[in-house]
Amino acid sequence: MKLGIAGAGMIVKDFLTITPDLPQIELSAILSSERSLAKTKELQAEYGIGAVFTDYQDFLRAGDFDTVYVALPNHLHFQYAYDALDAGKHVICEKPFTLHLHELETLHNLAKKKDLLLFEAITNQYLGNFRRMQDFIEKIAPIHMVSCNYSQYSSRYDAFKQGELPLAFDPAAGGGALMDINIYNLHLVVGLLGTPRIARYFPNYQRAVDTSGVIVMDYGQAKAVCVGSKDMDGESYVRIQGENGELMINGPTNSLPLGSVKLSNGEQHVLKQNVHPHRMYEEFQRFAKAIDQHDVVFANQQMRHSLEVMSVLEKARI
Repeated sequence: MKLGIAGAGMIVKDFLTITPDLPQIELSAILSSERSLAKTKELQAEYGIGAVFTDYQDFLRAGDFDTVYVALPNHLHFQYAYDALDAGKHVICEKPFTLHLHELETLHNLAKKKDLLLFEAITNQYLGNFRRMQDFIEKIAPIHMVSCNYSQYSSRYDAFKQGELPLAFDPAAGGGALMDINIYNLHLVVGLLGTPRIARYFPNYQRAVDTSGVIVMDYGQAKAVCVGSKDMDGESYVRIQGENGELMINGPTNSLPLGSVKLSNGEQHVLKQNVHPHRMYEEFQRFAKAIDQHDVVFANQQMRHSLEVMSVLEKARI
């Protein structure tokens, strides 16, 4: 996979740290703002990135790559992904895929029309521990209760409290706890249990943005409660309780670092199947394989999940 990276922010810097372990990914180009150009050139030198651009259309036209990784603020995801697909590039787009379901449907239709692969970079769907959770769900079923908490005091929250409006807290830019933090909980629960009958979001608003909130989902005999916070720290965890046991993850839903299963028959299991210490490794390893093999079946499978999550999200925030 020859990759062009649209963005040079925190998530890109985090991603670049694992690229030495992903030799199948060639870092062909990176898009920078004029303001960040000097720092982006430092990244170019450190990680051997082929070229630096400051204009997106020049990047798409002249960049020597087959795939664009859209790693920009949330409100830019749709247009940048659309333009990349329109230019004949496969797309990996950071979560949340788009701000609205109809935008994601538009991207999906364009990708199908052009026979291109389109993926959402949502870490937990690719982790080894997620696959093991899927294995154990049936063993502890029937499930009755799911609780997730991903609470992380934002590095930009103090500035927000002082009157500034960082993008992470700008509702017009898709900021807030639901789209930034709780989206991981939502992907996890929908990935394990499917679409709920009812979903509703109860936010804590400050200056018209949700700085924290709770999603409640009703699956009939199972209920799920997902807490996401950018205005306070707390223990992040997942707990899934069924009639035949319980499953615990000790850590946030973006990385699922370590877990355990206790079955009612006395069996106990440790969940430690992530293959790399960095949460982003397994998703990019899988993206590279799918794009190299032009695996449309896998891309469509993952797209169905992303569409399902976006549909639930839209219903929850009504």
